[in-house]
Amino acid sequence: MKSISGFSKLSKADKISWLAKYFFTSNPVDIVREFASFAHTNVETQRLFDGISENTLTNFYLPYGVAPNFMINDRMYCVPMVIEESSVVAAAASGAKFWEDKGGFHAEVVSTIKVGQVHFRWEGADPEKLERFFVEVEPRLREGVTHLVANMDRRGGGIIGLELENCQHIEPGLWQLKARFETCNAMGANFINSVLEEFARLLQGEVRNNTSFIGRERTIEIIMAILSNYTPECRVKAWVECPVETLGSFKGNLSAADFGRKFVTAIRIAENDRFRAATHNKGIFNGIDAVILATGNDFRATEACGHAYAARNGQYASLSHAEINDGIFRFELDVPLAVGTVGGLTGLHPLAKRSMELLGNPGAHELMEIIACVGLAQNFSAVKSLVTTGIQYGHMRMHLTNILNHFGASEAEVERAVAYFQDKTISFPSVREYLRTQRADNPRNSELKDGKLPAI
Repeated sequence: MKSISGFSKLSKADKISWLAKYFFTSNPVDIVREFASFAHTNVETQRLFDGISENTLTNFYLPYGVAPNFMINDRMYCVPMVIEESSVVAAAASGAKFWEDKGGFHAEVVSTIKVGQVHFRWEGADPEKLERFFVEVEPRLREGVTHLVANMDRRGGGIIGLELENCQHIEPGLWQLKARFETCNAMGANFINSVLEEFARLLQGEVRNNTSFIGRERTIEIIMAILSNYTPECRVKAWVECPVETLGSFKGNLSAADFGRKFVTAIRIAENDRFRAATHNKGIFNGIDAVILATGNDFRATEACGHAYAARNGQYASLSHAEINDGIFRFELDVPLAVGTVGGLTGLHPLAKRSMELLGNPGAHELMEIIACVGLAQNFSAVKSLVTTGIQYGHMRMHLTNILNHFGASEAEVERAVAYFQDKTISFPSVREYLRTQRADNPRNSELKDGKLPAI
């Protein structure tokens, strides 16, 4: 293996050839052919994908599916989901179907305010002097970014608030300029960052030119100017509710009342036990991330914000809550979501644009509501499984096809295995043993050479 200079300037073919030569043990010809096989057949589409990221070699496919029957605020949706994990789409669809005839999902956006910060160092001895200066200079700072915010202002957004915060509890001399933004239907990251960097430049100039400052007071050092992905004011709530008795009956002769009681207890555990909460919230984001990806939004920012919000009270806890009051079962989710429906990958990726069309081309508020409801549906189905059949009952049945593919099962073997495992425990060892027995009894059942099975 060796290092290389100018890798990014190589052609795609040369990049793959270099990697095949130095980093793969397989035949270089096979490596080149395999990478090429995942390229889009449409040259223009592939050129679009190549430009989305850097050093692109090919495309990495993920399943694109849909979860139908989502009744949200009295409107029916078929929701696109992109995810590689078995049972997620099925669970979301199951949750949607369960609540369809019980009033459906309800959702409302609490707020859509986003935050950005300019951190800087000012080593003046009198903090109140800088605070008085900020009151004086704030209008000029706002005026100085008019050229950047004019379009957003016309759409009803812009800068909502601007304040100075003393951060010397972190480090002597440290301050921040904290700005709050409304970005309408855009996620707004580039807009926010551009405004913040201009604020930083303007602030430096205002301090330098202010005659009331003397000596080192006339200098500020900009540490950084960047948006925050923690957006506790950009939040949406989603909920479902119905009389307990209309929840129905469940496997194992579990009554509606017993199910509701166990369900609420499971949520309380997730609200108080961080070990449970982490897995619980991961399940919520199984649904949220899948829609975020399908619509071309940023799932990393969404997750970072959601997990930070889950720890806002000093202990990491569940993002969802359940209760039974006066015979009414209620399950709700309160989650921060900063998404966009214009600009970015949402308006660039062909399937992201189709996803938006599938959803009726919603604005950012409506998309937030849809995403939150999918997260809630996913969470409901997961907890429902946990307190009834156990999570593996449904999950491993959805995972059976993956296990069979791992063992190179033929179509005929897959069909027989699905029927065989209808009422049996599914695991890698059990599927392996089933295939071994089948192939031993009839070698023609196997399309693998000598009927051999790969190791687990």
